[in-house]
Amino acid sequence: MSRFQMSKEEYEAVKVAEKGVKDKKTSKRLRILMLRYEGYKVADIAKMYGTRKEWISQVCRRYREQGLEEFIRNKYKTHHRSLTDAEEDAILAPFEKAAEAGQMVTVKEIKAAFDKARGKDTGRGYIYMLLKRHGWRKVMPRSKHPKAANEEACDASKKINNLCWKWEKSASRTQECD
Repeated sequence: MSRFQMSKEEYEAVKVAEKGVKDKKTSKRLRILMLRYEGYKVADIAKMYGTRKEWISQVCRRYREQGLEEFIRNKYKTHHRSLTDAEEDAILAPFEKAAEAGQMVTVKEIKAAFDKARGKDTGRGYIYMLLKRHGWRKVMPRSKHPKAANEEACDASKKINNLCWKWEKSASRTQECD
């Protein structure tokens, strides 16, 4: 006898809930419950879905503990952000003005302002994601050697040759090009 037991009414409620849910993960968990009610073994369901047997058992246990309503509810929210978009915009506004004025803005400065507003330390990776989210991009000046010669000296040292090479059938020879 199977340890997982569900009444016919509960099964019908799970079936209706599975048709009405839009989240793929929740739908998958509800289908697992339906298969367990229909008599499939945990190992068979795990093979069908390509998961571990322990996860199937865990899904069934969570359903028994939580009930259908809590089991369906999406507890995972996206955008684990520390501040709202408006607050982030307010922090970035002075840096945006400085960047438009041609001043150099560094992540270190933005991180310090963000940490001050938030009240605790933030990782650099979060700041880079914040900047990307708000449309910032990394701009670096073109590298130039500090002791490089000026452009006139570089142009004078180049070998400028007006000769071009052309192959002819009769004989190969050089011709001057205009």
